[in-house]
Amino acid sequence: MLCGRIPGLTPGQRNMCREMPDALIALGEGHQLGAQECQHQFRGHRWNCSEVWQRNVFAHVIPTASREAAYTYAIASAGAAYAVTAACARGNISTCGCDVRHKATPTGGGTPDEPWKWGGCSADVDFGMRYARRFMDARELERDSRTLMNLHNNRAGRTLVKKMLRTDCKCHGVSGSCVMKTCWKSLPPFRLVGDRLMLKYQKAKTVQAVKGKRGLRLVLSRKKHAGTARAQKPVLDWPKRMELIYLEASPNYCERSLQTGSQGTSGRTCQRTGHGPQSCDLLCCGRGHNTQHIRRTTQCRCQFRWCCEVKCDECDESYEEFTCK
Repeated sequence: MLCGRIPGLTPGQRNMCREMPDALIALGEGHQLGAQECQHQFRGHRWNCSEVWQRNVFAHVIPTASREAAYTYAIASAGAAYAVTAACARGNISTCGCDVRHKATPTGGGTPDEPWKWGGCSADVDFGMRYARRFMDARELERDSRTLMNLHNNRAGRTLVKKMLRTDCKCHGVSGSCVMKTCWKSLPPFRLVGDRLMLKYQKAKTVQAVKGKRGLRLVLSRKKHAGTARAQKPVLDWPKRMELIYLEASPNYCERSLQTGSQGTSGRTCQRTGHGPQSCDLLCCGRGHNTQHIRRTTQCRCQFRWCCEVKCDECDESYEEFTCK
């Protein structure tokens, strides 16, 4: 009944839900992780990732195959792999647990000066990646260029989670000495994953679809720089596995457009001073901004009095708020 009531699932995803309903709870947490991180990273941009995640529970569709779409699919996939891996380590999913390759061992490791051994509960990121791949990629049913783009960015997102695993250790010994260390693999803060993907977004590569012996493939296209006539022939190069890729240039996102998925910037709060993406000049696309004078009363100069009362004064605060026309 639970799996049948969740909107936005494909038939394949519903089957996965029925097979492992406890994993779907983790996927929901991962969906929220991806949404919150996307909105944080783009909070001052014309496209602020605000409407993408509200269509369905597990849908994040962007009509334009832009670099913003590349980031959205990558962060959603990373959130899914991250949340499932974390749920396994907490024991919330019955079919997975700690990574058995890093289970506690009786023998030490490291160097004679710094001995250590595996212990604790290492994150089973491989299970998280496999489940995230099955679930997230189940939406990509067509074999067109957009599907290949989404699959590539899905893989880049979940693979980044594995690459960013860190080794945490705890010292054991008398009086705080580090005679032996117990170490385990753990997940980094998800904010670091979002930051790393943002760097990849800024360096995202444009691709195009070409037909080969094995069907449609996405390639980078560039020209040779030699001085012969043959140099004008395009040279096909494959995008790297960890690069974010996109097919179309981004719209300017100034005006609302259902065709491109742009919500426009009218009514957005901007900064009158400054030169960043949230400045009124850039965010308002040259349309100008409205100025609103706001006055409010807040509690201030609060003091704790024994026992047990907090007494505050009331202060009037005035400020200006600027919004795009």
